[in-house]
Amino acid sequence: MTGNRIQDTTVDAERAALLQMLEEMRGNIRYTVRNLTDAQAGERTTVSELCLGGVIKHLARGERDWIRFILDGDPHIDYSDPEVVAGHLASFRMEEGETLADLLAEYQEVAEETERIVNGLPNLEVSQKLPSAPWFPEDTAWTARDVLLHIIAETAQHAGHSDIIRETLDGQKTMG
Repeated sequence: MTGNRIQDTTVDAERAALLQMLEEMRGNIRYTVRNLTDAQAGERTTVSELCLGGVIKHLARGERDWIRFILDGDPHIDYSDPEVVAGHLASFRMEEGETLADLLAEYQEVAEETERIVNGLPNLEVSQKLPSAPWFPEDTAWTARDVLLHIIAETAQHAGHSDIIRETLDGQKTMG
């Protein structure tokens, strides 16, 4: 086996492990919303903006944006723009006409896009400079690996939120 083949195998194994973990976290989200009506998926059960359909919508949007960041870099978003802030807040809610089935279908499309893009990368060292935002250190770059770890962490965090919302909604639990 050549040195490059060993490296390729290591990269492939890491890539597969990260994608598998992300899919497991997505599976927790999908399991949490099983057997819900659109009305239940849109119901806020806490003081936050979150509802179960909104969590899925937010995760799909965030994952798509981050995966595109790997390819295209900084999208040059003005985070002080009130419309940007309003759009972000709207991503946590189900809007009129949105259905849980449609949000889940979009989430699946994003998952497939993520897998296709990540598997097409030469390696996980591909990097982009992070956007200028108050929550990122200046002049910092993230690799594709960093982005995937961020998406996994976000998905896991929102899976926990989803558990709380679902249990408050009708007593069902994802685990336990």
